[in-house]
Amino acid sequence: MSAVAEASGARHALHPLRVAAVEPLTDDSVAITIEVPDELRETFEFQPGQHVAIVRRAGGDELRRSYSICAPVGGPLRVAVKLLPEGRFSRYACSELKPGDTLEVLPPVGRFTPALDPARTRHYAAIAAGSGIAPVMSITSSALDVEPSSRFTLIYGNRTTSSIMFLEELEDLKDRYPDRFQLVHVLSRENPGVELLAGRIDRAKLTRILELLLPPETIDEWFLCGPLQMIEEIRTTLTDKGVAMSTIHRELFHAEDMTPAVATSEVIAEGTGAAVDVILDGRRSTLTVPHDGVSILEAALLVRPDAPFACKGGVCGTCRCRLLEGQVRMDHAYALEDDELADGLVLACQSHPVTDTVVLDFDAV
Repeated sequence: MSAVAEASGARHALHPLRVAAVEPLTDDSVAITIEVPDELRETFEFQPGQHVAIVRRAGGDELRRSYSICAPVGGPLRVAVKLLPEGRFSRYACSELKPGDTLEVLPPVGRFTPALDPARTRHYAAIAAGSGIAPVMSITSSALDVEPSSRFTLIYGNRTTSSIMFLEELEDLKDRYPDRFQLVHVLSRENPGVELLAGRIDRAKLTRILELLLPPETIDEWFLCGPLQMIEEIRTTLTDKGVAMSTIHRELFHAEDMTPAVATSEVIAEGTGAAVDVILDGRRSTLTVPHDGVSILEAALLVRPDAPFACKGGVCGTCRCRLLEGQVRMDHAYALEDDELADGLVLACQSHPVTDTVVLDFDAV
């Protein structure tokens, strides 16, 4: 196997890793620190803002979820998990997971990352809601540490003070960088004592914050993380204020409830459909996929169970790959920006063949 294939294989492989710590952040969220052995240090090096897919196997069942890394670059592998009403993995993580347990983890992926440079001076701004703070914590602490001349402003929306994740760590950042870090809490179900900071972060609220606290022309890059509706409203507000789309980076922690159709063996049997070639870890597999029906990822998993994925909802981007030949249509492409789409990147979990021949390369991203 070539060096390229070996590197790609390490990137797509699940690794059993030991849980080092499970720390409560709020009444319904925890931070999980995961030990990375020396031989996997390079494989699990991460950029601020990236995420990992985590798998728990129990009783023949597989729970696979994507979680953002909340540690600064160079720090331990640490993710934040917030309890969801019907979240099977989050319920397990918040109530049962303990140090010494083992989880299977995919290496870090994601492009919600700043290109940090110690010689650069920037003013970054981030807007996050709820558990959307996880990647922003990594980005904020990394930028302040790596770029000593840069500033960071964070607008963070929550329901109440008690629901603020990383509250103490955010306060520590304020104490450590009093002249370079500005933290603005916005609370929707608690009176913070300042009318501007009460309510949801919507178009009207953000417009006032921009006018009074954060002139858009002073910001070099924006990082947005939260639910789809909020992020789209914020992005529209910023562009209406003249902010260039190229300076706005977004990450979603939820889009909508989607249960993808699951492929059966008939999908890849001889019959009608497109001939789809999947290149993964230097090996090419061919399968037949109906033009209408299951996604290419679901079909590929029947013959390539090692294909990378996490959310299957077009949000995390774990299954991103490059379209080398043919055409596909995607149900959603939340995890891809316009320039990535123009560059030929697609999400396998959302892709359906349009042409009779399609070639997707997971190694070429």
